[in-house]
Amino acid sequence: MAWTINNGKLYFNTVLYTGNGSGQTISGVGFQPDWNWTKCRTATQSHVLTDSVRGVTKTLFTNATQAESTQSSGLTAFNSDGYVFGSSTLWTDNSQTFASWNWKAGTAPSNTYIVKVVSDSGNKYRFDNFGASAVTLEISEGGTFTFDQSDSSNNGHPLRFATQADGANSSQYTTGVTTNGTPGQAGAYTRITVAASAPTLYYYCTQHSGMGGQANTPTTNSFSNFSGTIQSNISPNTTAGFSIVSYTGNGSAGATIGHGLSQKPSIIITKRRDSTSNWLVYSSELGATKYLELETTNAGQTATSRWNDTEPTSSVFSVGTSTSANPSSGTMIAYCFAEKQGYSKFGSYTGNGSTNGTFVYTGFKPSFVLIKNTSASGQSWRLTDNKRFGYNPKNIMLYPNLSNAESTSELTIDYLSNGFKIRATDSGVNGSGNTLIYMAFAENPFTSSAGTPVTAR
Repeated sequence: MAWTINNGKLYFNTVLYTGNGSGQTISGVGFQPDWNWTKCRTATQSHVLTDSVRGVTKTLFTNATQAESTQSSGLTAFNSDGYVFGSSTLWTDNSQTFASWNWKAGTAPSNTYIVKVVSDSGNKYRFDNFGASAVTLEISEGGTFTFDQSDSSNNGHPLRFATQADGANSSQYTTGVTTNGTPGQAGAYTRITVAASAPTLYYYCTQHSGMGGQANTPTTNSFSNFSGTIQSNISPNTTAGFSIVSYTGNGSAGATIGHGLSQKPSIIITKRRDSTSNWLVYSSELGATKYLELETTNAGQTATSRWNDTEPTSSVFSVGTSTSANPSSGTMIAYCFAEKQGYSKFGSYTGNGSTNGTFVYTGFKPSFVLIKNTSASGQSWRLTDNKRFGYNPKNIMLYPNLSNAESTSELTIDYLSNGFKIRATDSGVNGSGNTLIYMAFAENPFTSSAGTPVTAR
C-alpha cells in the first residue's frame, strides 16, 4: 500500500480543555475538523457527536438511541484550528474537564459527473447512469464540479445554471461557470466553482424546459454521489481513509450507498437521524452477516436486514430492510473508515484473560484506541487515548455506550512504539478466548531521516 500520510495530526487529534460554563473557542486541533466527538471526563454527560455534513448544532449521542437533536448552544462553528462551543453543559460545564476527538474529512471537493439525456416523462438529465433523473444535486461552496456532456445524447441540450427553476435564461447564473465544446461531442462540459454564499441553483437546458432540477449549495464540503442505488451526499478524505456519508433510505433489501473512499471500508458506523434507532457498526473482522450497536453492551449479532449479508466494495456499502440501516424515507448518517498503513489500523485480537495480555501490532504508536468485545454480551465499548493519561499504562477509560465519567479503576493498556499491549484481565478488553475488535489511530507515523513514513516492527 502506498504511503499517503507522514503527519497524522493533520487528520486526527485529541484536545483536552476545561469548561467555563459559557461560550468557548477551542483551538489547537491543527486543522479544521469535520467530525467532532466530545465527552465530559469528570461528570455524567452524554458523548456528543457533531459533523460538518449534518451541520453545526446537529447532535447525536453515542450512548443513546434518540434522534438527532438541535443544540443551539452546542458546537456552533468549525474553524481552521478547532471550533466554537456555546453554553451547553454537554460541552462547557463549568470547571469540568473534557476530551474532544477530531477527524478531518473532505476539503473543498471536486467531482466530475457524466451527463446523459434520457427519456423519462420527457427528456431529462441523468448523472453517472443513476437510476433516477432530474435529481436534486448537492454541490457545496468552494467545490469545483464538472458536468461532462460528451455523450451523444446531450446533442442540442446545453446544461447551464439559473437562480430560478427550469431555466429562465434571464436568470442564468454565471458566477464561476465555464463551458467548453459542443454538447454531444467529445470534450464538452459545463463547469462550476461554487462561490461563497452562492444561492440555491437550478440546472437546466437552455433549449428545452423540464429537463433539470435543483442544485443546493451548502457549506458542508459535501457533494452528491451516484455510485449506489441510493443517492448519497459525501465528504470523503481518501488520503486519510475517512468519509462522512448522508443518505435517505428506501426500505429495500440490497440497496447500496456510495461512500467515496475508493477502497473498501473496514469500519462503518451508522445512525438514523430523524427517529429513534440503534447505532449500527460494521466491522470487516466480523463480516457483513454480523453487526454491533454502539450504544449497547451486546455482543456481535447476526441479521440479514442490516448489511444485507453483503460486504462493502471500494465504492459502495449495502444495507437491508432494517429501519436502523435503511428506513423508507428516513434520513441517515454514516461514518466510514478505510485503513491507511502507518496511520490507522482496524482489526481484531483474541483475549487470554491474563495481565500479560495480547500484544496487538499496528505499525505505529497509537494515539487513540477503541475496543469492543464481540463474543460476550454485557461488555461496554472501551476508549483510551494518549492525552488523558500521558504515560503507560493507560488506565483511564471512557465508555461510548455510557454517560459515565471516566473510570480510573482499570489497569488496561500500554501504548507501545508499534502497537498496544493489554495488561488487564478485564473481559471488556481481554476476555479469555473472546474476539475483540479495535480502531486505532496514530498522530505521528514513524518517518525516515528523509521524511518518508516507515512501519515500526
